[in-house]
Amino acid sequence: MPPVKPLVNDLNWNLLRSFCAIAEEKGITRAAKRLNMSQPSVSQALQRLEEQLGCQLVFRDSRRFALTLRGERVYQECAEILRGVDRIATLSQERNDEDYGTLSLQIISNLCSPLLDEALRLYHQRNPSITFQIEVQNSQETVRRISQEKTGLGICLLTKPIVGLDCKLLFREEFVVFCGAEHRLYGTAQVSARELQQEPFVAFTCATDGMGLEPMVMLREGAGLGRRISGSSHNLEEVRRMIVSGLGIGLLPAMAVTEEVAQGKLWPLRFTNQPLGADVFLIRHAGNSPSIPEAKFIALLDELRGLYPDMC
Repeated sequence: MPPVKPLVNDLNWNLLRSFCAIAEEKGITRAAKRLNMSQPSVSQALQRLEEQLGCQLVFRDSRRFALTLRGERVYQECAEILRGVDRIATLSQERNDEDYGTLSLQIISNLCSPLLDEALRLYHQRNPSITFQIEVQNSQETVRRISQEKTGLGICLLTKPIVGLDCKLLFREEFVVFCGAEHRLYGTAQVSARELQQEPFVAFTCATDGMGLEPMVMLREGAGLGRRISGSSHNLEEVRRMIVSGLGIGLLPAMAVTEEVAQGKLWPLRFTNQPLGADVFLIRHAGNSPSIPEAKFIALLDELRGLYPDMC
């Protein structure tokens, strides 16, 4: 009958490690010292491994130490296995579960922010194994989802902090009233508020829902604009398109349309010496602790705001 092949599952990792020490130290006495074990224990471990493998691994000769041919081959395999185990242990020490996961962000459309751009760049550099999941939606929907789902982070426009949410002020975004190149007021250096109040107005759909969460509705109403709505959309890009096409005037974030202004597609209509602005907040549910990816992002934003106040 052919010899019974030893089962890998039956092999003891401690026996393999003891055998590697014997081979590398070229003797049981030195191996025992290295392993901080007694000499009889190491000798017994060698004997048990030979019994399990069904072959002799070491020549029994008091004058010299040598591995058998089979012992040399077993040692090479064991050494490679144990090196792999050591590499796994090193990886587990270098990266723990905190370095993995998903960072979910809900962001308003066309938000141009050097602070946010730098935060995303640096966050990925520091945490390459964390996956970003970014959704673009209006501020009302962001507030609703975080309030109900109690997870994730949101970056949105608010008139003031909201009860039940942890709201951190990031920066103030400037808004300007624009018109398209075919509009009669295009090229006008200064216009009056009364003139603009009579003009057809292109608005965000969410700014006409009456929920009061969009600061743009307060900016519009505060200036008396939008008495006649000529177009609306929940998408900022579509609002921009309608203004460029001449449907009416409208409020847009100044930083989001610098290219269109430079190309002559849009014209800023200045009617007040006080810049129109809205506060951009980072929000999360106040009742739950942030996840590890979220906590790292919040800490990074705080770090950048302290280092670069001009970004805020």
